[in-house]
Amino acid sequence: MSTDPAELGRRKRRHIDVCLNGEVNYVGVTTGLERYRLPFNALTQTSLADIDVSARFFGANLRAPILIGAMTGGAELSATINRNLATAAQRLGIGMMLGSQRIMLGNHRVAASFAVRDVAPDVLLIGNIGLAQLTKAAVPDIGQALDRVGANALAVHTNSLQEAMQHNGDTDFSDSLGRLCHAAAALGYPLLLKEVGHGIGGSAVAQLQQLPGGLPVAGIDVAGAGGTSWSRVEQLVRYGELRYPELADWGIPTAQALVEVRQALPSIPLVASGGIRTGMDAAKALALGADVVAMARPLLAPAIESAAAVEESLQHFIDELRICLHCCGATDLNALRAVGVTPIS
Repeated sequence: MSTDPAELGRRKRRHIDVCLNGEVNYVGVTTGLERYRLPFNALTQTSLADIDVSARFFGANLRAPILIGAMTGGAELSATINRNLATAAQRLGIGMMLGSQRIMLGNHRVAASFAVRDVAPDVLLIGNIGLAQLTKAAVPDIGQALDRVGANALAVHTNSLQEAMQHNGDTDFSDSLGRLCHAAAALGYPLLLKEVGHGIGGSAVAQLQQLPGGLPVAGIDVAGAGGTSWSRVEQLVRYGELRYPELADWGIPTAQALVEVRQALPSIPLVASGGIRTGMDAAKALALGADVVAMARPLLAPAIESAAAVEESLQHFIDELRICLHCCGATDLNALRAVGVTPIS
């Protein structure tokens, strides 16, 4: 892939435009959350005012179990988006992932588009780099990029399908597990392994468990299929059309990925993302075993508008989540997990 900052910036802006205006959702694949029902309790003994949706994730106390998912950085518009997202996260007491910081490596001029600590001094802030770019030579620059933005952790996104669709994408993932282990040991940051919307499932977790040094990551974001398809996004960016429709609808549905990872790793911090659109979606994902949920594209248009628009959208989401707990008889997230979900046959 080209490392020219101007070219990368143009591609980042094209991503924003396509995600705003293109048909980028999965068509033939859903999240799978519709196959579960949250039990309704007509005799709930809870008070809505007392429902507690606070969570603890990666050492941070969150007022709601939500991360703003990774979106952008490096384009001129990215600074506005990231600062509005971060301002809303600070006001609501939730976490935030930055977009890929690859463009920052060796290029300090674009750092301003990722700079949010002045408006969000207290949020759990998670940096971001691609697994394909996580080379041993790049680790020192990645550490500096994380230091520069004041990150608390690093999300490492594995995106082989996205890169395969991208013009001059990074398609060499050989020894990526070895490089992941090296980075985990060399960087002074906990790592969150994530997909970009095609899912991490049981087979990938089995590979992690077989590593001789033990699990190299502190958490996993399943980032399943059913929301935004980055194979679809990249095809629209590259060709202006969908040339490989089967590849645009390929992935592990979010619910399936969540269940598989939680069964294999019962205690690892776990993020459910990929098509999480409503408070009910979040409630189901949390009941299935997620510690927190993340969402990105639904917040893109509000983030271009204002921090207040982001906050309003997220508050609506949180309010719905609280009502879900109240009406299934759960006072907090632990009680919600005890209630669980009912599969729909």
